[in-house]
Amino acid sequence: MLEAKHIALTFDRPILKGINFSLKAGQIIGIVGKSGAGKTSFLKIMSGLLDPTAGEVTFENKKVLGPTVKLVPGHPDIQLVNQDFHLDTYHTVEENIREQILYLPKKERDQLVNELLELIELDEVRTQKARTLSGGEQQRLAIARALACEPKVLLLDEPFVHLDGRLRSKLTNYLLALKEIRGTSFVLVSHDGAEMLSLADVIYTMKNGQLTKKGKPSEVYYKYKVLEEAKLFGAINSIKINNKRIAFRPDEYSLEPQATDEVIQLTFVNSLFTGPVYENYFLTDRKEKVVLISLNTLKDVTKIAIKKKSSAS
Repeated sequence: MLEAKHIALTFDRPILKGINFSLKAGQIIGIVGKSGAGKTSFLKIMSGLLDPTAGEVTFENKKVLGPTVKLVPGHPDIQLVNQDFHLDTYHTVEENIREQILYLPKKERDQLVNELLELIELDEVRTQKARTLSGGEQQRLAIARALACEPKVLLLDEPFVHLDGRLRSKLTNYLLALKEIRGTSFVLVSHDGAEMLSLADVIYTMKNGQLTKKGKPSEVYYKYKVLEEAKLFGAINSIKINNKRIAFRPDEYSLEPQATDEVIQLTFVNSLFTGPVYENYFLTDRKEKVVLISLNTLKDVTKIAIKKKSSAS
């Protein structure tokens, strides 16, 4: 459906280095990397808003043209929401959405505007000018504008950065519904891999302008080779046992070690109640920090066994 072949981008230095990438219809792909990895530039190239130095992007087997050959850059079936938002700042919130769907009959137009305003929870400010909104509200409005166009592909740059947990969950479920009902495809990029785990079918990691790893959410979370990449997806422990460095997630442990298990002696420090689970903090004999998650506090625990998971179902 959407394919990038040997994409390279160079300004005063290489930004992207020979990226190959393919997105299928109805697929959600996450790209995770630190700031400066090249994620935003890659999305702009995929949407036709930026020309690559080398390589090409095709959509449904037709080349996506960039701004050097297209007077109005972009592709009608590919919508990008990035950190610039690109709102009509002197129009109201409602007008910003409505002007994207003027081709619809009035009844359908009103229905979709109301649906999107309810989704992003901006109904109470629908008559305010977009320029008066906070950064988080502007981001939500930009997402609503893109959704109103009903694109075949939606590219989202840090879509959850300004959203609280409840709104993030609400938007996640809406995107999943669009995937199932319309077959919409998504590419989401973030510096926080934990945001991608519940949403993406496949996750890539990006570093220094290259895609360095690809896997299902459970694979990138539990089956890692590079500690720095593992840290992108959440807390991870790294301790030394018998002169060997061992890494494990906060849920990869047992309180009932078997005779053949490697037992770790721990000193309890404190527990933090986060709602669904406790985060329990310990120190090893070498004064290395360890965090374990549990349904109840682990204040009386003095030893554990590491139980690595090959994958999660």
